[in-house]
Amino acid sequence: MAFLRNLLAAILGSLIAFGLLFFIFLFFISLAGADQSVVVHRNSVLELQFPYPVSEYSGTDPDDPFAVFYDPTLGLDEITKAISLAKQDDHIAGISLAGPYVLAGMSQTRAIRNALEDFKASGKFVYAYGDFYMQKDYYLSSVADSVFMNPAGSFDFKGLAAEVLYFGDFQEQTGLKMEVVRHGKYKSAVEPFLGNAMSPENREQISVLLESVWASMRADMAGSRNLTEEALDRMATTMEARTPEKAVALGLLDGTAYRDQYDEKLLRATGDDGDAPRTVTLQDYIRASKTKRVYQGPDRIAVIYAQGEILYGEGGPQYIGQGKMVSALEKAASDEKVKAIVLRINSPGGSALSSEIIWRAIRQAREEKPVVVSLSDVAASGGYYMAVGADRIVTEPTTITGSIGVFMTLPNIGGLTEKLGISAEQVGTHPLSLDYSLFEPLSPEFREVLREGIEDTYQTFLERVSEGRNISVAQADSLAQGRVWTGQQAVELGLADTLGGMPEAIALAADMGGTENFRLVTYPKYKSGLERLMNDLNASGGEVSSRLLERELGEEWVELLRQIKAQTRQEGVQARQPFILRIR
Repeated sequence: MAFLRNLLAAILGSLIAFGLLFFIFLFFISLAGADQSVVVHRNSVLELQFPYPVSEYSGTDPDDPFAVFYDPTLGLDEITKAISLAKQDDHIAGISLAGPYVLAGMSQTRAIRNALEDFKASGKFVYAYGDFYMQKDYYLSSVADSVFMNPAGSFDFKGLAAEVLYFGDFQEQTGLKMEVVRHGKYKSAVEPFLGNAMSPENREQISVLLESVWASMRADMAGSRNLTEEALDRMATTMEARTPEKAVALGLLDGTAYRDQYDEKLLRATGDDGDAPRTVTLQDYIRASKTKRVYQGPDRIAVIYAQGEILYGEGGPQYIGQGKMVSALEKAASDEKVKAIVLRINSPGGSALSSEIIWRAIRQAREEKPVVVSLSDVAASGGYYMAVGADRIVTEPTTITGSIGVFMTLPNIGGLTEKLGISAEQVGTHPLSLDYSLFEPLSPEFREVLREGIEDTYQTFLERVSEGRNISVAQADSLAQGRVWTGQQAVELGLADTLGGMPEAIALAADMGGTENFRLVTYPKYKSGLERLMNDLNASGGEVSSRLLERELGEEWVELLRQIKAQTRQEGVQARQPFILRIR
């Protein structure tokens, strides 16, 4: 007994010591973060680099020292706010774009580009530099007054393409299969599991989508570089601008330079007489200006961010749940200082049930305040379902939207287990008491039950669109069938009201709310880094980093596993983007 008491005492003492050391470690991290301060000197250049993925809204404190335990992100709201503040900041002489990649969606990239265009109206300069240029990176950089590139770099300018993986033979070979029930001839989220080739309908919608996105990019680049759109198409068709020298000759670049030569150009542009340009990073400038506001005034415009897949539950920084969305809408609607609500949506869709719950909360909020929706990179299916509950819809021309359709997928591993010599037998009190098994094909009777649910949900979706967009159900059906549209097409078809980004949506909401003097309040509020860390420490298990998987397995296998996981984790009827699209 004495041995056991001593052993338990030793274990308990070790745990207490470990806990104390852990909290001391966290305390010193907190102190280190609190001591950091940023000074922005006169004639400084704001350096815009995007080393982390861009989200719509990080919802975190930039000074939170515990955020280092999580994958870092940059909020689009923080980026555009920093650019707007820099426009009025006497200490900022100009902006330098000098990052290798823009880890953002096309509409997010366009929003940053528009903010830079507005910044240039102040008379301050915008310069850009790249060791190489990928197509989206150049699209952003083309807004600059002058664009330079490393003479040894490579220039990518060849138009847009998309790739979709198909798993028909993979299912036959492995015995893993997805049982599919859907409505919509364009509802091709499940198409990769139904065969090995792209359907004509899917090929049509992707082609139209790419052409529309390219048309928007082409018009912006042509305007900034004083080139014709026909010239840009010719360059893309022949890959004529594939080297820095050719790109300079064609007017896409203003010159080649090494980084030290580019820094000399920045120094001259600031008018400073130092040895090197004074610079401040985007992250530091965000930290230095976190208490400043672009909008000033006693009234409030509530901005609610809905980003990620729609899953049933509370919601968080990476996915939309009805819990946080309903709570945010109710708080904004009941706040007397809030004159209008802007709902920013960036979502491929997901749970039809959660979409309906959020739609209902939006309709209820409209009874108290005007609600304007701003669409970002994607607002498809469930994302669009939510949007039609608002008074007005503002969309970027490059937004992927629509996809009015629903489906359900259920995994079936009966073929695999049969190959492994495993069989399953079922017993029930009624013919459909089991309803579904991983190990058996769907029965015709249960498939019909699911089909009825799909049809009911699709009809409800059409009614929401009909009511929200003031069109007939038949008109909604003609624009539906799961087909996706760009924002430009959505406005032409009446699925959205006007083109624009967040600034236009905020201005519209303020006008509808009858206010000119306002500030922004943002929702939802997420847990701090410490709260999330303690929750994760209390939770069991964890996920392997996607970066590690990609390094070990390769990008294509990770993509395949991601798509299978995306389908198999779905619960209930889905209102989701019709395919996982990689534009490059």
